[in-house]
Amino acid sequence: MALNSHIPKAPWLSIKPTDWRADRLKDIIPRILGGGTPPSSDPDCWQDGDIVWITPTDFSRDGSSAEICESERKITHVGLNSSAATLLPKNTVIMASRATIGAVRIAGTELATNQGFISFVSDDYVIHHRFLFYVITGFLGEYFAEIAPGTTFSEISRGKAKLEPVAFPPLPEQQRIAAYLDASCAAINAAVAAERRQIETLDAVKESLIESAVTKGVRPNALMRSVNEDWITEIPARWEVCRIKRIVSRVDYGISESTKPEGRYPVLKMGHIQGGEIEFRDLDFVDEVSDDLLLETGDLLYNRTNSPDQVGKAAIFRRRRTDEITFASYLVRLRTNHRANPYFLNYLVNSSGFLSFARKLAIPSVQQSNLNSTRYCRMLIPRPPIEEQCEIVAYLDAKTAEVSRIVAGIETQIATLTAYRKSLIHECVTGQRRITESDAQRAAGQRRFDNPCRKG
Repeated sequence: MALNSHIPKAPWLSIKPTDWRADRLKDIIPRILGGGTPPSSDPDCWQDGDIVWITPTDFSRDGSSAEICESERKITHVGLNSSAATLLPKNTVIMASRATIGAVRIAGTELATNQGFISFVSDDYVIHHRFLFYVITGFLGEYFAEIAPGTTFSEISRGKAKLEPVAFPPLPEQQRIAAYLDASCAAINAAVAAERRQIETLDAVKESLIESAVTKGVRPNALMRSVNEDWITEIPARWEVCRIKRIVSRVDYGISESTKPEGRYPVLKMGHIQGGEIEFRDLDFVDEVSDDLLLETGDLLYNRTNSPDQVGKAAIFRRRRTDEITFASYLVRLRTNHRANPYFLNYLVNSSGFLSFARKLAIPSVQQSNLNSTRYCRMLIPRPPIEEQCEIVAYLDAKTAEVSRIVAGIETQIATLTAYRKSLIHECVTGQRRITESDAQRAAGQRRFDNPCRKG
């Protein structure tokens, strides 16, 4: 079938089956709407509101289901009428037009959105809402993200989006495709969820191994003694308890100078500290820094200011001083003396018991907590003899490496499943894979699709 002259060219139309139609979104979807935000200062718009009001935060909270039914905040009918928000019917296809452009969900109930979305209200006569959902998931959302203009933040406008063309089969085939993908994606999602639960279990095992090793050691049948100070309950009899300040030779706050995308000295910031290690990515730079603030192998960095659940996280610097890397003021550098193995200390200060207690000592402020070096260095820790610290490090290095190897394998499986899901959706909604009634029934028999918005 020849394309109508008003339909713009698009790469996905070149592979359209001959028995599929093509048209612009605005010509096949009765209503394409934006959203809005009621005045925040007017309590009548918010107090005791019962209208679900979707924001990007709600979209990111749980992306495992196609449906979205709940919001963190709700608005009243006064709020609805005081803004550009519109009450959208169930089954409206909602796509993010800012931030995570192209992310898409289906309204599982009547709701409204803020201005960060484009909502497609289909009548299901020409294009089925679930088929449209998979079209956006399969390729159109990604395309919108690529073409969205903007410097401070990108946004795809409603005017631009509604001019884009899509290809679609007759309604019965759309419904078969949607049913097939509902069931197939539910099965894939269940497999991915199971893999992620394995990772959570392994992370818990790793955490337990570290907690046990840094408080009880790794030597079998060690004689224990009670301590019951701060976060420490008992330790091997030959260990001592001391304050962190007794095992460090220097404590330094980082630089406060403004950084830039290019320069001589890379600057580590709090976002670079992840899971006890330093991730050297997205670095900023300064042109000058004191030699005293260049990091050396074995230096420990901890985050003194962050959100309450992130403050106190630490990592060890494994590179050399000749790499000439420094650190920002929200980080504190600890350099151990002869009484401590820095790699042992890194395991210890990242253990769940230590971190939990340290965060209780942090001074809270608006959305942040501060754990200054004085409070941090006064904390009590168990200190084994230096040779036993080295034994513990060797043990934990081997054990955590094994856990990391298994996790990496699982993450590869998740990536494979995710790529397969994306490829499957793309093939189905572009007509490269034709779905029969028996295909849809067979997929549905493998896993029933459960609507999370259904009560009871």
